[in-house]
Amino acid sequence: MTNKPTKPEVWVFIEHDGKNISETSLELLGKAQELAAKRNGLAAAVVLGDQIQYVINEVSAFGAQKVYFVKDKRLNEYHTLSYTRALHDLATMVKPEIFLFGATIVGRDLAPRVASSLRVGLTADCTDLQIGDHSARGEDFKDLLYQIRPAFGGNIIATIINPKTRPQMATVREGVMKMPERNGSKSSSIEEFVPQLEDSHFVVKTTSKETKEKTINLKGANIIVSGGAGVGGKDNFKLILDLAHTLGGQVGASRAAVDFGYVDHDHQVGQTGTTVRPKLYIACGISGAVQHLAGMQESKKIIAINKDPDAPIFHVAHYGIVGDIGEVIPKMIKAYRQRGVL
Repeated sequence: MTNKPTKPEVWVFIEHDGKNISETSLELLGKAQELAAKRNGLAAAVVLGDQIQYVINEVSAFGAQKVYFVKDKRLNEYHTLSYTRALHDLATMVKPEIFLFGATIVGRDLAPRVASSLRVGLTADCTDLQIGDHSARGEDFKDLLYQIRPAFGGNIIATIINPKTRPQMATVREGVMKMPERNGSKSSSIEEFVPQLEDSHFVVKTTSKETKEKTINLKGANIIVSGGAGVGGKDNFKLILDLAHTLGGQVGASRAAVDFGYVDHDHQVGQTGTTVRPKLYIACGISGAVQHLAGMQESKKIIAINKDPDAPIFHVAHYGIVGDIGEVIPKMIKAYRQRGVL
């Protein structure tokens, strides 16, 4: 390790398996670059493991200006205690301004432990991050991290700050930040750090691992047809599947539809599901609760079908159809099959 950095650094914990990098980590790298630019600082990736040159090359290509390579072959497998100790020691030595984690299973386990060990605050499940100032009790604080997230069931948007302790830490939901463009010509400075780990940090052993490929890729879909509570039942949800199949799209759902058992959670769009930005989003029987709108309102074109002409979904829709989905969807399918257009 070299001397402590002269510029403020925005760190992103990179979640990977040696070959594949979590999309959330790459999305955060894009946001880290934006935040660092406002602080005249650097966006840095923190990568743990051994023999992971591919991962280092990839995070460099996605915009990391610096890579902290925490090297130990025992870190090739995620273990809560060892990862916490390694990140605690690195952050204590370098003192970054901001440290970001994806709100994944690993991130939600690791980030609060690192924050607790560093005795700093942590805001979970952020949907936006900004840089701004704050004044309180006669003190002025410059260039703080605004940690923005829904609160009280999504009824308000809270902005949380951490004025005095560093690093400012947050976990960020999957899909809420835009993926940066990959630029293979970029290169990063590499700082290698060998953590001081003990056997006690590996008391939990991984005896077997089973992975399951995701069959639903809402984030990558160009067309999504989503159903809500207004669909009226699991049997009626077949209409949503038929329209999605006809258009070559993916099936989405509101939280209410998932809670009622119409479809499983992998299809859920919204604050507690997946944030999507397809070219076309068709909302069927979805009233438009703020939690759902937050996950799809950046779609390029939105078509809403609902019996209630005052449904909030119509406020964000580009095209609205007031009617029963049992009548409207079959007509849409027929029109598309005959003409190739909706």
